[in-house]
Amino acid sequence: MIPRRAVISVYDKRGLDKLVTAMKSIGMKIYATTGTKKYLEKVGIDVGHASEYTGFKEILGGRVKTLSTRLHAAILARNDEELGDIKPIDMVVCNFYPLKFGIEGMDIGGPAMTRAAAKNWRRVVIVSRPEQYDRVIKLLQSGFSEEDRKKLAIEAIQTTAYYDAMLVESEIKNFPDFISLPYKKKQELRYGENPHQRASLYVKDTSHACISNAKKLHGKELSYNNILDSNHAIECVKEFEEPTAVIIKHATPSGIASADTIEKAWKDAFETDIYSPFGGIVAFNREVSEKLAEELSKIFLEVVIAPSFDEDAIKILEKKKNIRLLELKGIDKEKRKEMIEARSIAGGLLLQESDIKKIDSSNWKIVTEKKPSKEDIKSMIFAVKCVKHVKSNAVVFVKGTKTVAIGGGQTSRVDAVWIAVHKGGERIKGSIMASDAFFPFRDAVDVAADAGVYAIIQPGGSIRDAEIIKAANEHGLIMVFTGQRYFLH
Repeated sequence: MIPRRAVISVYDKRGLDKLVTAMKSIGMKIYATTGTKKYLEKVGIDVGHASEYTGFKEILGGRVKTLSTRLHAAILARNDEELGDIKPIDMVVCNFYPLKFGIEGMDIGGPAMTRAAAKNWRRVVIVSRPEQYDRVIKLLQSGFSEEDRKKLAIEAIQTTAYYDAMLVESEIKNFPDFISLPYKKKQELRYGENPHQRASLYVKDTSHACISNAKKLHGKELSYNNILDSNHAIECVKEFEEPTAVIIKHATPSGIASADTIEKAWKDAFETDIYSPFGGIVAFNREVSEKLAEELSKIFLEVVIAPSFDEDAIKILEKKKNIRLLELKGIDKEKRKEMIEARSIAGGLLLQESDIKKIDSSNWKIVTEKKPSKEDIKSMIFAVKCVKHVKSNAVVFVKGTKTVAIGGGQTSRVDAVWIAVHKGGERIKGSIMASDAFFPFRDAVDVAADAGVYAIIQPGGSIRDAEIIKAANEHGLIMVFTGQRYFLH
């Protein structure tokens, strides 16, 4: 099937002259709305005006131009239906003007005409995106098969659905009865978590510092797991204002540190666990210097993320062909933003507000005989910022503003403590332990105390809080209740 008659109404005019030239070369009769016609005339292409076809002029400042009974009948008519003096339209080229003014500014005629053409896909070709033009130009010569027309129709419906989702996106924060999420496909990935799983990356139009806006300076394309881990690293490093390094492995931190220099922050974060960073992701909130790059090049890392890279640092790191270098402007200035997080489950979707509640130490409660100093409180704030990014059950051991051991993702809290103590060894002595949730039993406190912990900060709220506080006093520990849980599943 080769189209004979088309109507065109587009806001995005990229590549339109090339498409229309191809349409005219096969003898198609073309009608365009005012703005589109003026554009084509400027580039030397003559087409008819849509009003010649519809029989009425555009009204209401152009808000009504394709909402015509004649036009929609010409698009919706099937092959065997009589149209009288109306000539059938068998190709529609349409895209919509942007959503600058919310619901009041939505396009009406464009989506209506697009949906009409998609509904009648067996006879009508619907072209809804400039990205389709090269494909359509080839088909204009060879003819559109039923499969071609159906594919274009489905893509058109996806386009109108995305447009509608953009209109109501701001209301998602209110958890409405029905939701549509506006995401565009950015790229297909080599595979998902495992090679036998297909995967793609979809993104929203956004300007904030997030993984989908990172610029790759070197290395292979990111994998599914790289993207997940990089997202965790970015959101974690945003918690800190001081020069900070965050090392992520399998979606949980293996080391976090803040220091006077980014080089010292890396050294301290790496020393938390010198084995886990192999094949890991690291995020910095300061430029990667030549000196830092020399240290990073000594181990195998999958991804390094930073607001910028020194030229000499790039030269050093790009010698490692498998490492990805991601420049993410704003990661050094931007705090975590309020957003709605989505997670798929079989047969559904879970939505929740992101966990960005401010840490306010003035509301903390000191529950032991021994009291913390101002420096202890500073370290506790750092520890809480860290533990909220570790998979539950989670504990983090810190000295100053560096982690010395991390235990997370365990089915019992005492196991999380035991693993961290086992990894931390002598470094545990004199450290502060933070827990993402209360202690249901005193066993974890006993294990931490025997390893040499100096203080504990935790949410509190257990039915055994009195027993937990008693254990802390018996060991001569400081214990502080935050009143705020930080589960991360």
